[in-house]
Amino acid sequence: MSVNNTRGADDLGRSPDTVRQTIVDRLDGFDHATADLTEGVRAAAVAIAVTSRDGEYGIWLTKRPSRMREHPSQFALPGGRLEAGETHADAALREMHEELGVHVDQTQVLGRLDDYATRSGYVMTPIVCWAGPDRETNPNPGEVAQLFFIPMSDLMVTPRFISIPESDKPVIQLPLVGSLVHAPTAAVIYQFAEVVLAGRHTRVDGFEQPVFAWR
Repeated sequence: MSVNNTRGADDLGRSPDTVRQTIVDRLDGFDHATADLTEGVRAAAVAIAVTSRDGEYGIWLTKRPSRMREHPSQFALPGGRLEAGETHADAALREMHEELGVHVDQTQVLGRLDDYATRSGYVMTPIVCWAGPDRETNPNPGEVAQLFFIPMSDLMVTPRFISIPESDKPVIQLPLVGSLVHAPTAAVIYQFAEVVLAGRHTRVDGFEQPVFAWR
């Protein structure tokens, strides 16, 4: 299940307008899958925010503080549960503003990826948005222990898969930021790389999360 193709990060283009439009076109051509909310399962959304640093495009990844009640010290995309009356895009953009101090309006939403049902009781909807080149951040220390900028080229990393006795599905790991990022975040990032960078319509609902992420 490795990424092996002739397309990649450079295929998006270099100018902001070209990069943005290429991402829109690839997401428009992707038929994202949705998941129903069952009893006890809550709706959530995460933001895959495209920005750049010194001319190189990429996305933000956070590491959650160790004192957080849910998923402490885990890698995550900016996001959280939907509040009353919110759409998935509303929630993703609000959470990004709360966590990173970055405001993006609805006109900068580029598309979405597959819903991903987490073991901790959420259906997570990934919203891809345009944060713009060289965007400054102001991370909230109550929600973000570390903030990483991951270049698009790094997102093309070959994933790892391990087996666990608790599930028949393989656990996906992405070697990024000097560590291993696991599902659900790894599954979302991997699908973004496959759909947007590689141009492949890859599903990720068959990828498992490690047991520590089930709680």
